[in-house]
Amino acid sequence: MLKPLADRVVLRVNEEEEKTVGGIVLASAAQEKPRTAEVVAVGIGKRSEDGSLIPLEVKVGDVVVFSEYGGSKVKIEGEEFLITREADLLAVL
Repeated sequence: MLKPLADRVVLRVNEEEEKTVGGIVLASAAQEKPRTAEVVAVGIGKRSEDGSLIPLEVKVGDVVVFSEYGGSKVKIEGEEFLITREADLLAVL
């Protein structure tokens, strides 16, 4: 498994199929952004200017909302993950 460094987190993106009220399935490009994901790994935190460690607010298992255009996609053993900084996360559900 990936072990993120510093203030980075590894996310498993939730691929949700969106339907309109009339039952039409929307393509992923037509869906509203931001999206949700499950946190699968977290780094140790960020260092402050004085060198002290600031721990991350999210933990493994949290479901978060993130911006569509942040982070880097990686594929490990056939599964896709997103690595992003905690600052790019918008909220915890």
